[in-house]
Order: sequence, then structure tokens, then C-alpha cells
Amino acid sequence: MFEAAELGQKVSKEQYAEQEPLLRAALLKAQYALLAKPEFPVIVLIGGVDGAGKGETVNHLHEWMDPRHITTAAFGEPTDEERARPPMWRFWRALPGKGRIGILFGSWYTEPIAGRVDRALSAEGFLYQIEEIRHFERMLVAEGVLILKFWFHLSKDEQKKRLNELHDDPLTRWKVTKLDLEHLKTYDRFRKVAETTLRETSTGEAPWTIIDGYDPRNRALTVGNALLQALQGRLHHMPPPPSSAPAPLQPPAVKGARNVINSLNYEAKLEDKEYREQLAELQGRLAGMLRKGRFQKRHSLVLAFEGSDAAGKGGSIRRVTAAMDARGYSVTPIAAPNDEERAQPYLWRFWRHVPALGRAAIFDRSWYGRVLVERVEKFAAVPDWMRAYHEINQFEQEMTDAGAIVLKFWLAITKEEQLKRFKAREKVEFKKFKITEEDWRNRKKWGAYEQAVCDMVERTGTANAPWHLIPANDKQYARVQVLKAVCEALEQRL
Repeated sequence: MFEAAELGQKVSKEQYAEQEPLLRAALLKAQYALLAKPEFPVIVLIGGVDGAGKGETVNHLHEWMDPRHITTAAFGEPTDEERARPPMWRFWRALPGKGRIGILFGSWYTEPIAGRVDRALSAEGFLYQIEEIRHFERMLVAEGVLILKFWFHLSKDEQKKRLNELHDDPLTRWKVTKLDLEHLKTYDRFRKVAETTLRETSTGEAPWTIIDGYDPRNRALTVGNALLQALQGRLHHMPPPPSSAPAPLQPPAVKGARNVINSLNYEAKLEDKEYREQLAELQGRLAGMLRKGRFQKRHSLVLAFEGSDAAGKGGSIRRVTAAMDARGYSVTPIAAPNDEERAQPYLWRFWRHVPALGRAAIFDRSWYGRVLVERVEKFAAVPDWMRAYHEINQFEQEMTDAGAIVLKFWLAITKEEQLKRFKAREKVEFKKFKITEEDWRNRKKWGAYEQAVCDMVERTGTANAPWHLIPANDKQYARVQVLKAVCEALEQRL
């Protein structure tokens, strides 16, 4: 795979002097066209062997284009803040918004490759992580991201020569680290693992470009031209938006699915005395478990609340947080995305709130909006919300792999109970804000929402992140059931 990048191709000074100004002007023009009509972001991944000119090439890109609209991030060993969250958290935070270019050194490929080279990662574990990367990049492309991946290569002899030259010169000695010299010893294994990685992840939507690192002028022009062609191709031949794709008249139904909402016992009820006793007991249990050292050091808690309008999500959340230390949790209400959030892939705004170990994150509505309100109201095209099931499952799997205890609640009420609560809210001055025209419109689509909920539960109810369907016609019963589920999940893990 790397043989063609070991030919030592060179570009003369005269050729470079002729081509560089033209390339520079064209790149700047393309960058400003992207800024003028910010319909997609650009991610440039930089990887490869030590000493192959990665940093020098990126410096050229900064010089040739407007650096104010380029974000460059380098990923080394994770910080304590990053280790306390899923591995992909730090990469999600570095994603550029629409109209911008993000250059990532290292990226999500570093740890799988390094782990396999050091034999800290098994072959099965390595292939699992590579598969996760493929899914991640496929999701980014589906969200409109333009991904370019450059792998800078040098032969073993050339790398050794390059590092020795840098180390022998007092002015460049600082560029050669102890880690670089250690990597040289494992070159053959690194090359083998890198070949496997590139072969498995060079996909149609996000292919790798191998850069011959021998000649600085050649590699700079090669990367610059590749970036220019990708930008021009996307700017001049924008693919049709997902909404214009042909959609089936009916979304694929889940085979054998039953209406899990209608099967709930809406007559379930708790009397006041029993409610007060159970509430106090459960809140005490919850408070105790959240203070355990095992939870603080190894786990986090993620609670997602969904449900019918006026089903009592806020009241249930308040009964949960009453048992928590205010310094150890956050409650995030989810509404329509703002401009910053619309400039990013769909899950970006939820990744921002993933809690660190020892903390809890509570979502009042959640990432399930894409397969609920966006599906029913046709804010998302069918292909987009259909692929969201897998993307959501992947998101939750990454959280649980990192120690999060994830619980999802659907609070359900009958249509009659909802109407009763709507009318009651309209009569109470401090509750009027809770009822809007949108709530009344949603009632007219009760059946469509019900079908969407059933599909959601069927497709995303997993062992690691289960759904808890709570009949909530009686608010006291619903609150106790929520607390019970949280306590039982924590006790099982701790």
C-alpha cells in the first residue's frame, strides 16, 4: 500500500515557484466561497509517521488560506477531563461548524493504532474500534461533512535519516522527542497496523490519501491540490439535500411490533401516605448510592426524559434532583436547535453535555427528538431519522462503555388525561406558560406520535440503555416508578 509513497518524488524550485501562487489564490477563493455560503464543514485529518512533514504542511495551509477561519487541534494523551468521559467526547468538541475548516492532528485513529502496535489492544478490540470509526465517519458524511484524510509516509530508512538530521542540528533538535525515537524501534509493526487501518477505513465517503513525505514541496502541493479539488467539487456540485431524496410512502414498520403505549396500566395509582413514604425512602437510597466511592470513580449517570406533553417530566426530574448534590448534576432542557447547533452534526449538542465520572446529566427531552418530533413534523427527511436509530444506539453504547449508567424514560398519559391537564394549566396563572399552541397542534397528531414512540422503543431499547415506560396518569405513581428504576439500576451496577 505504501510502496508508491516511497519513490522519493521531487518538485523542483522552478515548478514550485510557478504552481504555488496559483494554488494559493485558488484555495483562498474556495475558502471564501465556503464562508459566503456555509452549507457544510470541512474536516482534514492529518496522520502518519514521525518526521514526514505533517506540521510543515499544515503550516503551509495556514499561510495559503485565511487562518481566522481554520481551527487546528492536536490530540496527544487524554487529559484528566477527557479520561473522565467517553473517548470520542474530545473529538466531538473539536468538530468545525458549517463554513469552517477543521484540521485535526492525531484524531480518532491514534489510540486504536497505538494500542494495537503496543499490543495493549487485542485484534478483536482493534477491529471493533475500526468499525466504530467507520460508523462515525459515515454519520458525519451523512450530516454533510466533507472529510479529507491524509497519511504522511516515509520509508524506515528515510525516517531514520530524517530524525537523525533533525537531532544533529542544534536548531531543530527540539523537534525530535524521546517518543519519536521509541516509535522508530517499532516501525515495522506500526507500518503493518497502519496498512490495515487505512485499508479498512478508506471508504467511498471518506477515502485516505497517502502523501509521500520525502520532498517538502511535493507534499505541500499534493495536499493543497487535494484540498482544493475537494472544495471546488463540493462547492460547484453540491449533492441534493436529504429532504429531496425519494422517500417511501410509509416508514418501514418494525416486524411484529406491538403498541407498547396502549398496553400500559393507566389505572395505577399511589395514595398520598404511601407516596410520601416511598418517596422519602427512594430519595435516601439514591442519595447514598451517588456518594459511594465506586460511583464517584467509575461511573456517571445519564437520565433522558421523554413523554407526552403535560405527562409530568419536570415534576419527576425535580423528585430525582431532590436527592442529589446540586454540585454534582446538570439538568439540560432541550428545545429547537439554535444557529450554533444547526451548524454541527445532530448529536453534537448532546455530546457537549455528556457527564464526567462521578456526575449526573439529566435531559428534559433528548436526542430522541430526531425520531419523534422531527419525524412526525417532517423536520427531518426519512433517510435522516431512519439512520438516527443506529447513531443513537452507538452514542449510548459509547457512554456505557465509558462507565455511564444510562436510563431512558417515556412518561405516558392517556389522551383524555392530557386534555384535562391542558385545561387545568390554562386556569392557573403560574402554569399558563406551560401550555402553547404547539401543544394543541401535537394533540391532532396523537396517532403519528404514538407510532413513532413504539418504533423508537423497539429500535433503541437495548440492554445497556433500556427504556422505562411509565404510565403517568397518576403523577405520584410515575415519580416513584422513576426513582425506583434509577435506584435499581445503580444498585445493580454498584
